[in-house]
Amino acid sequence: MHIVTMVLVLLLAVVVSAFATRLLPVKIPAPLLQIPLGALLAGAFGVSITFDPHLFLLLFIPPLLFLDGWRIPKGAFFREWRPILTLATGLVVFTVVGLGWFVHWLIPTLPLAVAFALAAIVSPTDPVAVSAMTATAPLPSRLMHILEGESLLNDATGLVCFSFAVTAALTGSFSLPAASLSFVMVAGGGVLTGLAVVWAIARFNRLLVRRAGEDPAIQVLISLLIPFAAYLSAEHLGVSGILAAAVAGIGMHYGELLGRAPASTRMQRNVVWDTVQTALNGSIFVLLGAQLPSMLRRLPEVARAAGVGTAWHLLGYALLITLVLVVLRFVWVWLSMRITVFGAGRQRGDLADSAAIPAMPRMRVVAVTATAGVRGAITLAGILTLPLALADGTPFPGRELAIFLAMGVILLSLLVASVALPALARGLDADLPPAKRARPDHHARNAAAEAAVRRIEALLAQPLADPHEQAVRADAAMRVLEAYRHRLDYGEASAEHATELRRQAEAERMLRLEGLQAERDALFRLRLSRSIGDTAHQELLREIDLRELPLAGQSPR
Repeated sequence: MHIVTMVLVLLLAVVVSAFATRLLPVKIPAPLLQIPLGALLAGAFGVSITFDPHLFLLLFIPPLLFLDGWRIPKGAFFREWRPILTLATGLVVFTVVGLGWFVHWLIPTLPLAVAFALAAIVSPTDPVAVSAMTATAPLPSRLMHILEGESLLNDATGLVCFSFAVTAALTGSFSLPAASLSFVMVAGGGVLTGLAVVWAIARFNRLLVRRAGEDPAIQVLISLLIPFAAYLSAEHLGVSGILAAAVAGIGMHYGELLGRAPASTRMQRNVVWDTVQTALNGSIFVLLGAQLPSMLRRLPEVARAAGVGTAWHLLGYALLITLVLVVLRFVWVWLSMRITVFGAGRQRGDLADSAAIPAMPRMRVVAVTATAGVRGAITLAGILTLPLALADGTPFPGRELAIFLAMGVILLSLLVASVALPALARGLDADLPPAKRARPDHHARNAAAEAAVRRIEALLAQPLADPHEQAVRADAAMRVLEAYRHRLDYGEASAEHATELRRQAEAERMLRLEGLQAERDALFRLRLSRSIGDTAHQELLREIDLRELPLAGQSPR
């Protein structure tokens, strides 16, 4: 299929799935509609969607990881570094070793190195899939931050382990010291490259803006190019491009590239990135569904080549591998949470001192964390990069079998999460023990802000009959949500200092609003007297409206 037609078909499928998700009486995650829709396009309508895995990694993964790194609450991310690192590195290695040996035992015809490669590529969770699954099953904030941080960082660990296993399959040799050193170099280089790219672009952009002025459209375009610059730079240097893109998103929060952007730039940037996120997220799962018909047609051939009996045996193997994957994740999560979260809180006395924090159903928290390990785009793209042949020209052993098993794990993990997460998360309102000793009102303030965010998002999801009123409410909600999320990211000052700051900010806001209204009245009189034309009047009014945007989102206290 022509590439332009394929892109249009993918976007149309995303639009259809979005409306279907909203119209269905039962809420189900969008990926569970997009995958069957992709299969329908390929099976019933003969839409052939093929793609280069390396091109897929370049076009889809960097912007999505960059956006997740940009929007994840940074304070929570760095507070939770202990559980995040144990999941993003320790769990991946534990999964590679445990699942690799199990797969080789289950399917002896699959070489051990290929079994380790399969285990490595299914070990990382996918931030896109995790976000999609938890959209209909809201989780406690700290738990969600841990899952988001894990999915951001474990891609590099999994892909590095995958490359080691593939190299071992190609060469027949493996060195643990060399692999460990290579991992440190690849991961550390990815982090440094991402930070360096953001820093360099920020400085150059500020210089140009000071000399030539700021154009919102150009600033939005720069933000779209940054993840690709970080990814390609890292890949050129031989380090982790995926980790570089994610770290570049984190660095954007602290850089001044867009930190001083006017309201018009922020609004356009948010709208554009929301559109990009929706399009890429949906396209990934539609592409996955489009691979299903051809994969199912090849099942008997794959089963015969692997010597595993019938196609039903392959489906059983995929189910067993998924179950073992869940069990391994459950065991590691139980140990990790016991040491880094619950155990740490008990040692500091946080649980005893904070009566505002109810007792946590620990096994349910562990079960939710284990179930939320959804696989997605990284696994799909990575497994398709398996070489077609060895160095001597013979076919790569077990390639088709590994691809089928990886796709089966993706689908089954999505199904398990979509069914189990809502049931496990229902009524799980309490948050985890605090990451560090906080003020007595800290938890209450965060809980109140999170409740406000949920209420505003729920109101925003309710359609209005008047499209204009819908747009007005969406603009207002965006500004209010921005203020609440800023408070969740950074917290608040002391009560007395915060009150004084609010009074000063309110006085300044009122004066600015009065000044803008006076400007608007003067322009109206000039237009009535025909001193200015319609075009000039509308342009000047738009400038005033944009200056009023950051002020209008506040209300008197």
